[in-house]
Amino acid sequence: MDWERSRAAVPRFEFRDEVGSTNDELRAAASGPDAAEWGHGAVLVTDNQTRGRGRLGRVWLAPTGKTLAISLLLRPELDGGRPLPPDAYGWIPLIAGAAMTEAVRRAVELHVPAAATPGSSPTTPESDAPEPSVRRSRRRTRAEEDEGQDDSGGVEVELKWPNDVLVSGYKICGILSELLPESGAVIVGAGLNLTLDEHDLPTLTSTSLLLVTGAQPDADAVLADYLATFLEMFEAFARSGADAAASGIAARVARLCGTIGSDVRVELPGDRELLGHAERLDADGRLVVIDRENGEPWSVAAGDVTHLRY
Repeated sequence: MDWERSRAAVPRFEFRDEVGSTNDELRAAASGPDAAEWGHGAVLVTDNQTRGRGRLGRVWLAPTGKTLAISLLLRPELDGGRPLPPDAYGWIPLIAGAAMTEAVRRAVELHVPAAATPGSSPTTPESDAPEPSVRRSRRRTRAEEDEGQDDSGGVEVELKWPNDVLVSGYKICGILSELLPESGAVIVGAGLNLTLDEHDLPTLTSTSLLLVTGAQPDADAVLADYLATFLEMFEAFARSGADAAASGIAARVARLCGTIGSDVRVELPGDRELLGHAERLDADGRLVVIDRENGEPWSVAAGDVTHLRY
């Protein structure tokens, strides 16, 4: 594959047959003697990442050729070369998550017209739906048995705060952002499940574009869509002076975020746990959760979130 569309979407695009960690490789390139050649929007991609990392140092492994590991470099600045305000960095993973949610939604809608986003009107699949829908329904049934009935009636693609992409409750993409403190640059890494089958999945709560649609995904198309959407959203954010409300980014993220309006369990640093109702995002992109016990609002900047269905 020549990745023609993805190459056209960014200033620099490099695909490697095998990489330990795309985030690590891009960090070395962006900080090394040839750093000037790796400007804002540069991208490093592989379909064979051997030492991938998730949040909290978790190992992320996948069979060769069935996923994409994507790392994108941001060198954020405002008009006039002014630095991005420190509080604005919290919106970067949310922008990445929203961009991937939109790209995955469009990829799914090519094959599954019932695809929906939070707040949209679901469509009930036709009785003669193809085999992929049957397989998807079996996976949904397992979740419904464990977590309660999901009455969406269709395929729902949503962002789970802050940066997981779910399809009908199953994780299809995770994102890890890393700050380079010496330069203020940010590396945004994403792992997208393309053609994993049920035997390949790392967890029972994972899925892939192949499993959702029953069709071979166009990897170049979905990657180019993600990259172009991400950079478009980030540029709008920067042009507004990193004002998420004025740029429309806050509203766009909120529309895609299935966590808002859900009952959640948040695993906080220090082995603490918060049970409550996710009400909204604050001005810095933090998740505002209303404590179930005392009704007090908590602004959560970091933590593992689980959507509760009881």
